Amino acid sequence: MEWQGWYTLAVVVLVFVSLAKGLGPPDVILLGGAVLTALAGVVTPAELFAGFANEGVLTVGALFVVAAGLRETGALDVMGTRMLGSARGERGALLRMTPFVVGSSAFLNNTPVVAMLMPVVADWCRKFRVSPSRLLIPVSYLAILGGVCTLIGTSTNLVVNGLILSEWRRLDGVEAPAGLAPISLFEPAWVGVPMALVGVIYLLLVGRRLLPDRKNLLEQFGESPREYLVNMRVQPNCRLIGQTVQQAGLRHLSGLFLVEIVRDERIITPVGPDEVLQAEDELTFTGVVNTIVDLERIAGMAPADPETRDFVGSRRHDRRLTEAVISGTSPLIGKNIRDANFRAMYNAAVIAVHRGGGRLSGRIGDIVLRRGDTLLLTTGPHFEEAHRNNPDFYLVSSIQSARPVREDRMAISVGVLVLLVVLMAAGAVPIVLAAFLAAGLMVATRSISASDARHSIDWQVLLTIAAAFGLGKAIENSGLAETLAHGFFGWAGGLGPAFALAGVYLLTVVFTEMITNNAAAVLVFPFAMA
Repeated sequence: MEWQGWYTLAVVVLVFVSLAKGLGPPDVILLGGAVLTALAGVVTPAELFAGFANEGVLTVGALFVVAAGLRETGALDVMGTRMLGSARGERGALLRMTPFVVGSSAFLNNTPVVAMLMPVVADWCRKFRVSPSRLLIPVSYLAILGGVCTLIGTSTNLVVNGLILSEWRRLDGVEAPAGLAPISLFEPAWVGVPMALVGVIYLLLVGRRLLPDRKNLLEQFGESPREYLVNMRVQPNCRLIGQTVQQAGLRHLSGLFLVEIVRDERIITPVGPDEVLQAEDELTFTGVVNTIVDLERIAGMAPADPETRDFVGSRRHDRRLTEAVISGTSPLIGKNIRDANFRAMYNAAVIAVHRGGGRLSGRIGDIVLRRGDTLLLTTGPHFEEAHRNNPDFYLVSSIQSARPVREDRMAISVGVLVLLVVLMAAGAVPIVLAAFLAAGLMVATRSISASDARHSIDWQVLLTIAAAFGLGKAIENSGLAETLAHGFFGWAGGLGPAFALAGVYLLTVVFTEMITNNAAAVLVFPFAMA
């Protein structure tokens, strides 16, 4: 092995030591290592940055937008909420989650699927007093198992396919080794589906017995969060009009209780499951912050107070939810919320109220404020900075408010996903073009705004993968891959193909303990090819 190989080996060792010690973000460390090899002439600038134009990397970026479009239209929320349905026990919840998580992660990136399910599962766990770790850990593993079943189920498959495609084109297809050809959409299923079935059976029968139960720890830190009173009005355009409380899903909302309905000055309480919702109904709920955020996401459901409703409408795209506690010297004490004039004084509006030691009822605007009352405010993005030292109240927390979903675009976004799968399965267009077409349609149909589309892309993940391409090319150019492959893999290959495959597997497993799966696949690819 010449000096380039030893130099590259030193850089690779330096990179992995830096990653193991956490000396910096993975993308910065990998890119720095790749630049060091370029400075020594091991790779050219074009080879160094080739990963940024790789079809696999670009496809991963486009699929981030597709998943975000499904989330913005509420499609993922609807699927996630219906997933648990009427499950009342841990085993039942796990059984109901399995087909949804495995099936959805086969066609969507694991990250948005798991991120969407986390609040749904956490709320269910609070309601039925189950430790979240008993379900959230299986959700993570189920998403991984589903992701390996198709080409687009996990970004690692796409990255490897991009590497294969580049190598196949470099050899003009004709000179390529037998079996080296681009991967089709369902080709990984021959291995992925059996592995997923084995993994699911293990999780259901054995794995769940090994899961931690941290319920006592949750109770130690307080399992009963603040319960707020909130008034919402059913707008004329609300999709829930004409549905019963049961059909609308308002009967068994996790962490939320429908106290009463005010209709034409008539109070309906208790609210039965067969009560039909009408336009202009005023619904009074008690619930925790997270469920109130979910309530606000229902299109056509708005705060009952007209002033608050106008404020929320004017802040649709940049508002936050902020919890504030009334101080002992606040001029708000003794005033009802309607007369407190929050909008003029603080550029905020009261969404909900919590009072320790007693349950509130009635209209929020009529509540007379006391010292220690906790208010849930809808504010602009700079409210916390402007009122951090305000003596009228103490700021407790700030939460990014969930915008109402674009429910009128839900069917369109699901249609875009179906189109993407059909195009990829049929091989009608290259995978990267199908992914970009789907991402473009999400924006063009206003399922997601261009700004939100840009923010949905995890640029650090893409940079990490692209940087690994440069370092992987250095491993190949320097002769390091060939030397190590002929050494270790040659010895293993002499024992049979299964041992060579085991060597690739073990090396990849070791790499994934320090870097992302995508980057590990890129770095091991030259060894496997050699």
